[in-house]
Amino acid sequence: MHQKPLFFVIKLKRNFFAIIFLLFAICLLLFSKNNLVAVKNGLTLWATSVVPSLFPFFVATELLMRTNIVNFLGRICERFMEPIFHIHGRGAFGFIMGLISGYPMGAKIACEFRNHQICSKVECERLLSFTNNSGPLFIVGTVGISMFGNTTIGLLLLITHVLASISVGFLFRFWKSEKNRTSDTLAYATPKNMVTFSNLGEILSESIANSTQTIFMIGGFVVIFSSVLSILKASGIVTNVYLLGFLEITNGISSISHLHTKNISLSIIFTAFLLGFGGISVLLQVWSIISKSDLSIKPYLYGKLLHGILAAIYTWIAISCFPFLNFNL
Repeated sequence: MHQKPLFFVIKLKRNFFAIIFLLFAICLLLFSKNNLVAVKNGLTLWATSVVPSLFPFFVATELLMRTNIVNFLGRICERFMEPIFHIHGRGAFGFIMGLISGYPMGAKIACEFRNHQICSKVECERLLSFTNNSGPLFIVGTVGISMFGNTTIGLLLLITHVLASISVGFLFRFWKSEKNRTSDTLAYATPKNMVTFSNLGEILSESIANSTQTIFMIGGFVVIFSSVLSILKASGIVTNVYLLGFLEITNGISSISHLHTKNISLSIIFTAFLLGFGGISVLLQVWSIISKSDLSIKPYLYGKLLHGILAAIYTWIAISCFPFLNFNL
């Protein structure tokens, strides 16, 4: 008699994903009209925004990692990467590219660093915690100017986003420990995968192929989460725009920016959190990327939660200390 509830729980746990995916398929049929519009919007967003802004960076990063730029930056940046982040100077490449390009570039570079033995596993996990960030074009251009209609808001969010990223990197310098670690433990890639005039065509085609695979993966996530958000809205399961932002930041922040409220500062602070956290959609994208390596998702998850919280705190402090940043009506 007492074993039936336990047996039911075990069966439910075993078939959890089957039930979820079945419900998703049913909802696609029930809300097909809304889903069709959502999928079209998702594809448009991917084709007109994601591909132009990310794909060239993906190809450029793939090519740059086949040159000596990583070692060059490593020698220059060793003096601050090591004491601040407890990472070899080579990690500066991931930090810089992650800041200027946007999600999920930082995670992709950390994974590539691990696969090419450029940094150790612990160092790559530290990189994973703070180098996967929203890009300045998205924060200032899309969020600040297009969504909130104010450049100052975009610049404020960018500054607090970068400060929070650096803070997370400093705190995660204590992530695990490495015994007998020296600054020259790991060498860069062997000459056979360095770009030369003789293998330029091969390297270029490989870079484009790898970048295409990643950009299509991102497109798939954009479309699926556009559909999920449409179902949640149409069914009335989730109507709070703040909760929608946890799933997918672009649609979530867009909804928040259009809220009719006098307390605009609260919307800006929560937007700062979402930009730092990245949303479940980006989390799953990163998980998909690092599945090709032995890196753990835990430092990324902890780091992005901390990033969001710190970005929100820094934004609140800035709004509280500087009256010209208070946009409340």
